[in-house]
Amino acid sequence: MHIVLVEPEIPQNTGNIARTCAATGATLHLVHPLGFSIDEKHVRRAGLDYWSLVDLQEHQSFAELQALYPSASYFYATTKAQRCYTSVRYPPDAFLVFGKETKGLPEELLRKNLDRCIRIPMRDGLRSLNLGNSVAVVLYEALRQNGFASLLGQSAYFNH
Repeated sequence: MHIVLVEPEIPQNTGNIARTCAATGATLHLVHPLGFSIDEKHVRRAGLDYWSLVDLQEHQSFAELQALYPSASYFYATTKAQRCYTSVRYPPDAFLVFGKETKGLPEELLRKNLDRCIRIPMRDGLRSLNLGNSVAVVLYEALRQNGFASLLGQSAYFNH
């Protein structure tokens, strides 16, 4: 799985997401410009000692990322989508794309990909969930659909 953060702004969110990526084996793609330096102490503290376990890739633009992975399956998380994130079938190498905390993904990108836009249901009147929580919710659904490949062998608890 691939997690794509387009222009993230809050270092603690990115650090938490990096930790989730380390725990699941998902690749983390950061699309510039970033609202912080990935060397910033808040990012490092949130990711704790997991940074060495993160497959981190940086891209100067979303177009650059797409050029590197032209045949990938992209899914765009947005509060504006009609389709629930659980109603989609995610391939094992899906790219789950999330926008910046204050504005989400660019409208133009969403319009071009309406059939690939997904949302997490929530009560009316609320703007959105925290970015780190949103990534975890969608990523774990995609992993569940793929049988938690390579994650279950660590604990007998899951055999119940």
